Amino acid sequence: MNIEKILPKEGPSIEEVEKYIKKYSNEIIVIKCGGSVLIDENLFNQFIEDISIVNKLGLSSIVIHGGGKNIKKKLEKQNIETRFINGLRVTDERTIKIVEEALLELNFEILKNINNSQANAQSVTPKSGNIIKIAPEKKELGFVGTPKEINKDLLLNIIKEKIVPIIMPMGTGDDGNIYNINADVAAGSVAKSLNSRRLLLMTDVEGLLDKNKKLILEINSEVAKKMLEEETISGGMIPKINTCIDAVENGVTGVVIVDGRKPHSILFELFSDKGSGTLIRK
Repeated sequence: MNIEKILPKEGPSIEEVEKYIKKYSNEIIVIKCGGSVLIDENLFNQFIEDISIVNKLGLSSIVIHGGGKNIKKKLEKQNIETRFINGLRVTDERTIKIVEEALLELNFEILKNINNSQANAQSVTPKSGNIIKIAPEKKELGFVGTPKEINKDLLLNIIKEKIVPIIMPMGTGDDGNIYNINADVAAGSVAKSLNSRRLLLMTDVEGLLDKNKKLILEINSEVAKKMLEEETISGGMIPKINTCIDAVENGVTGVVIVDGRKPHSILFELFSDKGSGTLIRK
């Protein structure tokens, strides 16, 4: 394998990449993308390039994508007002159809671009190879669920073929209906079920910040819990950190809150000493 040909010029150095490839060679990396990465064309292209490179290097990765901004646009077009309860979108029958449509569009967009980059990807959606069985959340949220079971055999079969599964954050209930799942939570459940080496949560922020708004490079789950108690962590970061803590306490070696706005943030996180955000370990 000619690593030099695979890597972008502005990515990590070949020496660093070679050092880290060994670390991940028999491991699974789960990557959740959302926010600006899916909206900004430049960031999206770099994200596709990074995922393709990880695949070409022979490593196993799984992608789970959000799509909040795309969903929002579609709902606004239909004049449907969005309500949130504790950060979760209230999803009625009309909304779930639009959510599914918006996420499918994104899923195929990611799939098409990865396959066009001479890498291999496959869609995993509720209607094709559904892997997530859900338990419904609170009644007032409507069609919103929490993963209760992941079909990991199906995922492992895809990975064995050196194909990247592109998972839509939706699952089916015992009632046969399709439910929306928070993408961070879906990614955490997949990572836990496979005991993955890394779970990367791509965001629009630098990482986790301390009281003085300085980036924390590494933290353990106990300190993270303390920061939640002290309310140093607030807003949309709360569910993210809860997902991180849950993952590292249930079989995931490390979770990283990655700054998706940085060029080639996935490559720098996986294959360089400096990383691209905050690493959370047990």
